[in-house]
Amino acid sequence: MFGEYLLPFLMVVVLILGIFTGYPVAFLLGGIGILFAIIGDIPMPFIGIVGSRIFGGVIENWLYIAIPLFVFMGLMLEKSGVARRLLLTLQRLFGRIHGGLAISVALLGIVMAASTGIVGASVVMLGLLGMPIMLKQGYKPEMATGIVAASGTLGILIPPSIMLVLMGSILNVSVGALFKAALVPGLMLGVLYIGYLLLVGKFKPEWMPLPDPDSLDHDPTPLPIALLRDLVGPVILIVAVLGSIMMGIATPTEAAAIGAAGAMVLAFIGGNFNYKNLRDVTYDTSKSTAMILFIVVGAACFSAIFKRLGGDYMILELVDSTGLGPYGLLILMMVMIFLLGFFLEWIEISYVILPLMLPVITMMDFGMGLSQEAFLVWFAILVAINLQTSFLTPPFGYALFYLKGITDGEIGITTIYRSVIPFVLLQLSALILCMAFPAIVLWLPGMNP
Repeated sequence: MFGEYLLPFLMVVVLILGIFTGYPVAFLLGGIGILFAIIGDIPMPFIGIVGSRIFGGVIENWLYIAIPLFVFMGLMLEKSGVARRLLLTLQRLFGRIHGGLAISVALLGIVMAASTGIVGASVVMLGLLGMPIMLKQGYKPEMATGIVAASGTLGILIPPSIMLVLMGSILNVSVGALFKAALVPGLMLGVLYIGYLLLVGKFKPEWMPLPDPDSLDHDPTPLPIALLRDLVGPVILIVAVLGSIMMGIATPTEAAAIGAAGAMVLAFIGGNFNYKNLRDVTYDTSKSTAMILFIVVGAACFSAIFKRLGGDYMILELVDSTGLGPYGLLILMMVMIFLLGFFLEWIEISYVILPLMLPVITMMDFGMGLSQEAFLVWFAILVAINLQTSFLTPPFGYALFYLKGITDGEIGITTIYRSVIPFVLLQLSALILCMAFPAIVLWLPGMNP
């Protein structure tokens, strides 16, 4: 077996070693694919076919237009000032209980996750808004940084999520179904965060002291009216984007366009729609989109050559040799994805690992009587919850470095590492619940629009 699959095995080894060199992954994927096509004596016309597949399957894919639109929506919403006003109002609501400010940050993270889906923007925004207030109020640094990092990463799971858009393309399942399936687990994870904060506030109140009444926002507007005022914009945007997809009124791409336009309207209402912000948001959107699509192109080349060399059959034989049942294989895959998340980004795992796992997944039978699409939706959400931890797990968790960057050296990286441990455990608890009870994931997609 080893001799028969030597080249695809070496492709994986070279890829892993190459990633640790820090070389751009997009170039690495495409370069390894071309290199092993030459080593494997693959006919040149096949490489031409790979190029055609890339243009036909990636560049011309209508679904991928949603990526820059969702990125633009999230970045523009960050500039709108909506988040700052909402945090101040939520602080008024929960300011009289231990951990109230942290709960406000968690709720803001949920609202912004359902409005943006951009992890980097959410973590930085929550950190800049909430961290100084929490530290000034006397919060333990581990609590302040942990809740900011964890709440900021909800955007990768709660729709509209760019990761779910890409997973829909990789697994060839409906993005609308993935959005529906991710909503309940995402909200459940937010509830777990808030429950944890309430417990810490009760048993360790000194970690999250009550605020000085003079530090609370003294907006003369009555609290119910202030909540309504500050929530109406994000709620309308959420309903316009997610509601139109879930009701079957709009495709994800069309809904993303609605969201981008709505974010500009909110920025205009907030007095923050100007040339500088529009230029910055457009520039950052272009960079993020180019990075994502470049990796997609490289991964398409790598995957096509890998399969041509028999890599998919190698994976199937390796799986058969384990002797594990369906749940054993599923647990093995989840453990592998979790460990890879310590070193790789979610997009690399999605485009390199998922295509390798797909042949195995499609042949697994859990005896649940699900259609193949429903099963793939369930599996995709399990992977999405798992990949959310990759933003928090050291040494390369991106949320950790975002936080380190905005604390100006006031909080050490080891403190930030310790702060995310409880929240990673909560994420793994949510993953286990969704594995044990698939209805958590499949209930909403099973309802008629």
